[in-house]
Amino acid sequence: MSTVKDKSESETPHVLIFPLPGQGHVNTVLPLAELLALSGIHVTFLNTHHMHNRLLRFTGNIEARHPNLVFETFGDGILREPPVLSRKMKEGFAEVESQGMTKLRELCSERSGKPKVTCIIVDAFLGHPTSNLGDELGIPVIHFRTASGCYLWSYFNVPMLFECNELPIRGEEDMDRIITRIPGMENLVRCRDLPALCRGSREGTLDLDSVVFQAHQSQQAKAVLMNTFEDLEGPVLSKLRDHFPNLYTLGPLHTLLDFMKASKPPTSLSEEKDRTCMRWLDAQPPKSVIYVSFGSAAVFTRAQLMEIWHGLMNSNKRFLWVIRPNLVSEQDGGVLPMELTEGTTERHCIVGWSPQQEVLEHVAVGGFMTHSGWNSTLESIVAGVPMICWPLFGDQPINSRFVSEVWKIGLDMKDTCDRKIVERMVNDLMVERREEFEKSALAFAVLAKNSVSEGGSSYSNFYRFVEYVKSIC
Repeated sequence: MSTVKDKSESETPHVLIFPLPGQGHVNTVLPLAELLALSGIHVTFLNTHHMHNRLLRFTGNIEARHPNLVFETFGDGILREPPVLSRKMKEGFAEVESQGMTKLRELCSERSGKPKVTCIIVDAFLGHPTSNLGDELGIPVIHFRTASGCYLWSYFNVPMLFECNELPIRGEEDMDRIITRIPGMENLVRCRDLPALCRGSREGTLDLDSVVFQAHQSQQAKAVLMNTFEDLEGPVLSKLRDHFPNLYTLGPLHTLLDFMKASKPPTSLSEEKDRTCMRWLDAQPPKSVIYVSFGSAAVFTRAQLMEIWHGLMNSNKRFLWVIRPNLVSEQDGGVLPMELTEGTTERHCIVGWSPQQEVLEHVAVGGFMTHSGWNSTLESIVAGVPMICWPLFGDQPINSRFVSEVWKIGLDMKDTCDRKIVERMVNDLMVERREEFEKSALAFAVLAKNSVSEGGSSYSNFYRFVEYVKSIC
């Protein structure tokens, strides 16, 4: 019997998952680790010490809930500084590659003392060095793209846009020029809607060439995973599959995990302080509150924050605003304006943290002012909450364009921060066009939930993917 058991265990796939150790990326990939563990696959989750400590703090002992899910860590020097990937991206990224690959090689070694790694799922930002290591060791490598399909497709087409002279962008006067050559997105996006690096690199960030290279490098992976769903990005996904035929859409992953467990997904990696905002929301009328949150990495000037503040106040609408302590740029002293310190009144509540998924699903919330990060966008879609988008970097500009012009579930406020525009958009979303946006947002919420329900596209794709992992291992 022991021989049969040993043989059975040796035949069980052992998947090593390696996300980029940033809050948004880990938030996206962790549900996949839990889903694979629930499916009986051995999973090792490789993370930095800092991000793992946050996991322990905010999700509890996740390993106790999943005996076949274990965590390994690395990260010395700069990687111990939180949050290094938003402040020193280039330097931090180089250290993640260097230290992460060393740890990855160690875990894949037969001398590691652990079950043999039979497959690596890596964040596509780390795909090139990981694929090289996988080729060397004979281990199949799968890329996880944590951003939207429209973002990947835009970057994939950047070389062609240069060839046909639709890029580069030639200054501010060029920003409203329509991009005509992206297949499936003809005449939809302007220069200002392309992923942010198309405007040029900011100091300390990755450069356009490296991100475009990463987009094309995913063609070398055994498969590509995406946190999206067919009914949301079908036309773009069909174009991507011409180049990435083994592409699995599994999103929204947090909702798929919710369905599989028939319970709430794990707490996201945010700094929980208290539930002040939930108590405040409980006292507000239905659909009366606009929720305002700009993610975990964005930094603003005091002037920008005050324009948003005045716009919200002048709209005469109730609002809940999450303001991180490190939201103000160092050039402005890093100090919040007095008006934006934490506190509650009858009409507004300002907090340093909120349980975002729970907030968006609250009956009092009628709108979401967001930076258009992909996790926040999907969470808003699942909750059926219309959005006002103020994108800043990465995939956010293209996500916000699709929110406003393709899915028609919100308004796009990019490249402007004016109190009168904020006031007008809040009133449009919450009053003047409320019925129009609610109808469209609720329709997409139904599609999102159907996709992860039994027989839905993401549900079915997940089980196809599990079988695929077993076949290649």
